Amino acid sequence: MALENDTRAPDFDLANQFGEHVRLSDFQGVKPVVLVFFPLAFSGVCTGELCALRDNLDLFTDHDVELLGISVDSKASLRAWAEQEGYDFPLLADFWPHGAVAKEYGVFLEEKGFANRATFIIDVKGVIRASFITAPGEPRAIEEYRAALDEVRPVRA
Repeated sequence: MALENDTRAPDFDLANQFGEHVRLSDFQGVKPVVLVFFPLAFSGVCTGELCALRDNLDLFTDHDVELLGISVDSKASLRAWAEQEGYDFPLLADFWPHGAVAKEYGVFLEEKGFANRATFIIDVKGVIRASFITAPGEPRAIEEYRAALDEVRPVRA
């Protein structure tokens, strides 16, 4: 069962496509995070979804949020895919232990060996404020991101 809104997002430390470590806690007190779990690099629906994110990056920059993609793929696979498709945002490898972060968020599909298409919007305090999951094989729409981000505005000092 996926984590519910208004619960603390589990911290993680994962390598991005360049081998750099990214921790969710690094963004706490700095900016909200949109965490996008996707099944597999190079697959049709995932490529379409991440290309839509790539083509709408201004949606995330305008809301001053960090966009992070995450899958069970290796960092090498993610790097090759990001270079091929021109993804200019971090892709995180939940490779080993296999799917550990997806399991913590309750979106790992044991029978398939990868994460479901799930999105979590995490505020500057590290709390999940919005989330959405699509049915298997069904892509997420940019409108879902826009609506969730409009609901979760960063707190300004």
